[in-house]
Amino acid sequence: MSFSRAHSALAGALAARGYAEATPVQEAVMQAGADGRDLLVSAQTGSGKTVAYGLALAGDLLGTEARLPSPGLPLALVVAPTRELAMQVQGELAWLYADAGARIATCIGGMDGRAEARMLASGCHVVVGTPGRLCDHIRRGVLNLSAVRAVVLDEADEMLDLGFREELVQVLSAAPEGRRTLMFSATIAREIASLARQFQRDALRIDTVGRNRPHADIAYRAVRVAPHEALHAVVNLLRHEAAPTALVFCATREGVRHLHAFLLERGFASVALSGELSQAERTSALQALREGRAGVCVATDVAARGLDLPALDLVVHADLPGDRAILLHRSGRTGRAGRKGSSVLVVPFNRRRRAEELFSTAGVEATWAEPPDAESIRARDADRLLSDEALNAPATEEDRALIGRLLENRTPEQLAAALIRLHRARLPAPEELSAAAAPERRVPSSESAPRAWFSMNQGRRERADPKWLVPLICRLGSVEKRNIGAIRIFDRETKFEIDAALAARFLAAVPQEPGEEVRIVACDAAPAAAPWRGGPSRAPGARGRGRARAA
Repeated sequence: MSFSRAHSALAGALAARGYAEATPVQEAVMQAGADGRDLLVSAQTGSGKTVAYGLALAGDLLGTEARLPSPGLPLALVVAPTRELAMQVQGELAWLYADAGARIATCIGGMDGRAEARMLASGCHVVVGTPGRLCDHIRRGVLNLSAVRAVVLDEADEMLDLGFREELVQVLSAAPEGRRTLMFSATIAREIASLARQFQRDALRIDTVGRNRPHADIAYRAVRVAPHEALHAVVNLLRHEAAPTALVFCATREGVRHLHAFLLERGFASVALSGELSQAERTSALQALREGRAGVCVATDVAARGLDLPALDLVVHADLPGDRAILLHRSGRTGRAGRKGSSVLVVPFNRRRRAEELFSTAGVEATWAEPPDAESIRARDADRLLSDEALNAPATEEDRALIGRLLENRTPEQLAAALIRLHRARLPAPEELSAAAAPERRVPSSESAPRAWFSMNQGRRERADPKWLVPLICRLGSVEKRNIGAIRIFDRETKFEIDAALAARFLAAVPQEPGEEVRIVACDAAPAAAPWRGGPSRAPGARGRGRARAA
């Protein structure tokens, strides 16, 4: 559908931006039955919903006029969950309503509240803000909503998830009862429906996506890794895909700091987003991404809310999502506006079952594979070099002069070798992954299955107990409980069996950094019997729960 039903005052701006066909959500809000009504809309992020509600507000703001009246009290209010989304909304509405003479003010947490108050006092047509700052201005009498004709709640589900229900109620209560209320949400959960019943009248329900259906433009993959090589796998994924912009999710702020430092050390142009950053630092990081000075963003789930990167092609889950909603929301940052995207989960061997549960509950079909190895990355580097447009670009006069000088004392082979070296020098080196990163296969275990013996330097003097030794062995070696055989505890060490078919992978998976307190080594022969004599059932602090290394 075209924009033939759009308000005439917006037609020029849409054409100038290259808008020819309306997206489903834009088409839905322009239908005749939506005029003047409250709307309850489910739409995915990146579906063009900002322009959609900009179109829907045209009748409230302009009526039949081509231009807005002189700015005074705001006529419309848009509430967004985060600073970044609020600023993006302000930018979108600014170009959409530029020909109509709109003045759009922002009220955003972390910004200069006095400057915002001055702008509100001088008059505006639309206010875009975050819940907390809007409430502050309302309480101080700075923001007067008595003339508001329409209120938009953008990403209403996000605002409720962030605990803003009380602020939303306060904002909606301050607006006139006869106003329109437009709620946009990725899903219409129970809390959204409750808020709609409280503040909307005979709302038109618009569903532009199937409920609980994953984004069709996103390909899901899962790569199996040894637990201690998860960060190395992230490096290789980023190198193999070479996406212009990638978003990597970690579960904690500490995880973000650690992975960001890890990537910087290896030469990636990356930025970090977490709740501990100031607004200035956050804005600077996002600007670096949008300008292409950084290609990787490492973030927590909360810090990435409201983040809009239109050219995002790759999402990597360095830590598994907490539930299906987080999986779909993280992944939904890519595959926008008709673009294809990839969502890749880095799955330690011992968390495969959890990953499979996530895919199942989210209705996602994922492809399982091993992480890219250094050889495959170098092969893709070669393909990318050979297909680089610079190799086919015509030489300028200045280029020809330099080419002549280069060929005076060098052969074409020498020049080609130098080109290859320069190409490789600007790329981070791929990581060499151990054999433990090979595709996992379940190995059946039985009493008669052959086994191999290993030794750990934790014994009775360290209060060794099978109750914490078994989980430790499983975690360090990426094996299951059923793959562990006999355990014999001595005064200064513990010896245990692992299925022989898994022995090499087990030893490769055990962390090998020097200086670790706990050590695991392979044994040449079965030890003498040492029956368990009983004892404490919990590990003594860090000694029982520490990392291990192969010696």
